Amino acid sequence: MTSRTPRAPSAPRTPRGRGRPPGTEPSDTRDKILDAARAEFSERGYDKTSVRGIAKAAGVDSALVHHYFGTKEQVFEAAIEVAFAPALNATKVIEEGPFDGVGERLTRFVFGVWENPATRIPLLAVVRSAFNNETAAAVFRRLIASQLLRRIAGQLDLPDAELRAELAAAQLVGTAMLRYVIKVEPLASADPEQIIARIAPVVQGHLTGT
Repeated sequence: MTSRTPRAPSAPRTPRGRGRPPGTEPSDTRDKILDAARAEFSERGYDKTSVRGIAKAAGVDSALVHHYFGTKEQVFEAAIEVAFAPALNATKVIEEGPFDGVGERLTRFVFGVWENPATRIPLLAVVRSAFNNETAAAVFRRLIASQLLRRIAGQLDLPDAELRAELAAAQLVGTAMLRYVIKVEPLASADPEQIIARIAPVVQGHLTGT
């Protein structure tokens, strides 16, 4: 009888997650979902965007969206955190020089983010959703409070640091809303340098004034 050489066992196959496009890694799939989510929220707003719609745009099963992110609110939070990421560098701006110039540095940084189309467009999508839906607004407030205001306040060695940070943010965010979202004239078409020159002393006063 002829003996047969035992065949080496084949390597185990890594199961592909439900709904994952073939040939994609989990990180690629997650990024595709986030890209689709930002596009959907930007085009449709928070209310009219659905997990099913995000999944369809990303080319995956809706169960995979839930697997990576959970609810629509959690998808929105993950999507806007990426869009909001450039603004989080504002805390580094505070550390870059003396405190008597922090108002101008912070103001110039914030308007630099808004003036750059690459960072302004995703921010606009986030803000418009936050304006039109309370759930989206709550997510936006939570992100600003935890990721930005508390970090700025942590750099201020003053007893009312959190209030100072919030007032400075209100000045900057309010001006940005009127200029870039609501587009109130003549603010919407004013020279950015003119706006910075007028806003920076106010921001400085909020952060370090008596």
